[in-house]
Amino acid sequence: MLAIAAAVVFGIAFLLDLLNASIGIGMTALIALGLCLLALHQAGVGTAGVNSWRGGWRGGRVRR
Repeated sequence: MLAIAAAVVFGIAFLLDLLNASIGIGMTALIALGLCLLALHQAGVGTAGVNSWRGGWRGGRVRR
């Protein structure tokens, strides 16, 4: 989810740069926000973590 938000922020920054527009926030701030969102995504913040305490997506079943 954070990666999608980062993509949206980068897309907005790119469009504003192409149009030479400004929304009151500098381009550097938008780029930094996008990079922070990507870093949080890579760190695992905001992930679903489905059944991570039970051994993954299979629900902890052991194959024998």
